[in-house]
Amino acid sequence: MPRVLIADDEDSMRSLVARAIAMDGHDTVTAQDGAEALDILTREDGAFDLLLTDIQMPIMDGIALALSAARDFPGLTILLMTGFAHQRERACNLDAIAHDVITKPFSVADIRTAVADALAARRA
Repeated sequence: MPRVLIADDEDSMRSLVARAIAMDGHDTVTAQDGAEALDILTREDGAFDLLLTDIQMPIMDGIALALSAARDFPGLTILLMTGFAHQRERACNLDAIAHDVITKPFSVADIRTAVADALAARRA
């Protein structure tokens, strides 16, 4: 069962994403910001198949989190989420470490597909 760490500062989004991908049998752990997600990654020695993170968050944003996670856990697949065009532009330079950027708002089917694609790319 793939383990997915979800970082998003919006409670409703975090819950929606966790429930949606749990439908596919994924074990989910959630964090309310990038700093908490990095703490979880470090504490669990990167024992996740996917990091799914919002870009715009307080304390530590998703780009800083992605850069730290990729440095410390190079085998971790990273999928970014954003509802802001300028944040998507910031993420375009992360092609080497991020699998993709999914744009909010998205449907349950969209996030499930994006996660499935990211996990399939990890296995390939």
